[in-house]
Amino acid sequence: MKVIICGAGQVGYGIARQLAEEQNSVTVIDQSPELIQRIGDTLDVKTVVGHGAHPDVLDRAGAREADMLIAVTFSDEVNMVAAQIAHSLFNVPLKVARVRAQSYLDPIWRDLFTRDNMPIDVIISPELEVGKAVLARLANPGTFEAISFADQKVKVVGLYLNENCPVVNTPLRQLSELFPDLEATVVGITRDNHTFVPKRSDQMLVGDKIYFVSKADQVHRTVDIFGHEEKTARRIIIIGGGNIGLFVAQELEKDPTMRVKVIEVNKTRAEFVADQLSRTVVLCGNGLDEDLLSEAGVEDTEAVVALTNNDETNILASVIAKRGGAVQAVCLINNQTYGGLMDTLGIDTFIDPRATTVSIILQHVRRGRIKGLHSIAGGAAEVIEAEALETSPLVGKPLRDAKLPDGISIGAIIRGEDVLRPTGDTKIETGDRVIIFAQKEFVRKVEQMFRVSLEYF
Repeated sequence: MKVIICGAGQVGYGIARQLAEEQNSVTVIDQSPELIQRIGDTLDVKTVVGHGAHPDVLDRAGAREADMLIAVTFSDEVNMVAAQIAHSLFNVPLKVARVRAQSYLDPIWRDLFTRDNMPIDVIISPELEVGKAVLARLANPGTFEAISFADQKVKVVGLYLNENCPVVNTPLRQLSELFPDLEATVVGITRDNHTFVPKRSDQMLVGDKIYFVSKADQVHRTVDIFGHEEKTARRIIIIGGGNIGLFVAQELEKDPTMRVKVIEVNKTRAEFVADQLSRTVVLCGNGLDEDLLSEAGVEDTEAVVALTNNDETNILASVIAKRGGAVQAVCLINNQTYGGLMDTLGIDTFIDPRATTVSIILQHVRRGRIKGLHSIAGGAAEVIEAEALETSPLVGKPLRDAKLPDGISIGAIIRGEDVLRPTGDTKIETGDRVIIFAQKEFVRKVEQMFRVSLEYF
């Protein structure tokens, strides 16, 4: 696939790296010679210095032959115009644009991004997606990942195994014997920075990060079985009143049992946030100030959520808040190199906005009937929701005879309104939606399983 990426910032770099590693032909455009040089020196991509919305620049980047344009510059307007020009002048089939300003996304303007007006096929709103990810973590205490699939019927959950887990050193096949009515399947394990699909004879160890697939209403019970009995946070401090912090606060205060406080350093922004909220207390000050955190009641706080636009501030604020008594900390981090520090610093979970954005992009890059996708474990694996076609080699045979590669695991099958936990006897039927965990190197195999065969026609 030939892809043009407008924007060589952190998001653009992450998308370019992922697509280039998968042998796509990638060209990156940016006005900054320094960013272009960095991306050209470290990735196997073509580069163009210039304005991503200018026709001559897009032409030099190969827009006439491009299959996809991804516009992720810092400017919504540049992204939208780039997509418009890619459509009008170069007939690029698929246009993706990052749009941050919520005004553009208000439902009353839903006709804006249509083929007859501004033909953008996929809108990425990072703040909205990150806000949803934060809410998912808070709603699923004890987890570091919680992703919904199949219209919220199924969740893929990641959690750490500690000494409190009663099923460590137990072969996975025995989980069904110990909990016969448990509708959950362990599909992946990260151990010593290596992510793999476990066999039924494998044991889970203290220190493992595990991923399981479960019916949505079984998640809390499953988390309890794995030794996590954390309660849902009701008293929450949000550090940072930007777009993400405001969105999270607005969603949380819809629940009358929640007690939320927001700390925002900018006085004008703090006043604006306070005007947008009805039950949330907004404090103006620095989230690193221990006295201010104490005034906000950090010693009785069940969760602190650090959502400023500065990674270092988020990390330090989380550490200080936990030292001050906060039970758990959720931290927004753009720089993945900080991810390895989280355990050492006692931060419970971090949100990587690039992972969310890359997942949305990959869903449209993947071939086959892909309905949903999320990149996990730093890109080491993907969880994919795919629709089974009549031509799929998985249809009509027991899973034990399907000869799935070792790096692929089926976590759930959705048939109509029913969620099925797969066993060796399970047969996938045409039209089923299948939740699959695949190590990175096996993703192509998944695509092949769910593509329409030419012989079908």
